[in-house]
Amino acid sequence: MPRAFNQLMFTPAVLAHQERLGSAKAYAKFLTDGPQSGHLIGPAEKAFIEARDGFYQSTVSETGWPYVQYRGGPVGFLKVLGESTLGYADLSGNRQYISRGNLDGNDRVAMILMDYANQRRLKILGRVSFTEGEQAAASLFIEGSETQPERAAIIKVEALDWNCPAHIMPRYTEAELRPHLNQLGLEIAQLKAENERLKAELAGK
Repeated sequence: MPRAFNQLMFTPAVLAHQERLGSAKAYAKFLTDGPQSGHLIGPAEKAFIEARDGFYQSTVSETGWPYVQYRGGPVGFLKVLGESTLGYADLSGNRQYISRGNLDGNDRVAMILMDYANQRRLKILGRVSFTEGEQAAASLFIEGSETQPERAAIIKVEALDWNCPAHIMPRYTEAELRPHLNQLGLEIAQLKAENERLKAELAGK
């Protein structure tokens, strides 16, 4: 069954390296005829996307250079608008507008969404369009964002790929650590109370 990601990314040069290094046979099944897969947002992808508080976004400049930017915000700021559509409110930043300018000349974007705690990542390829103005982005804006939106960014997804978890070093946000820290704090408080009780007992003997 052909996977959309592999069809877009496995260029002749890539295939030549796979053949040379012995991985071509393993990947050949993803380029065969049949119904396409890996181009629609399913329940697993939707849940993963909407639980993220940031993603890495790559565009290409008019000089041919790739540019990677980190986009962050409250959990859920990247919204699933349909089985092949994402959207977010593009917030005011340092006003360099590098990604914005790059996407005028080439609307393709590559995104990587990370879940460091569970060592998972989702790669997305798509095409971006913008609707300028704060009002246009109002329906995508999430309360708690640090700045106001300048435009609505809509991404038409062309391919998705769950990348293998190898080499993802676990990292944890404060929200992910909080339940464990709360439990640790409770245990410490209990131990302190028990310590004080034992000290009082010893002092009374």
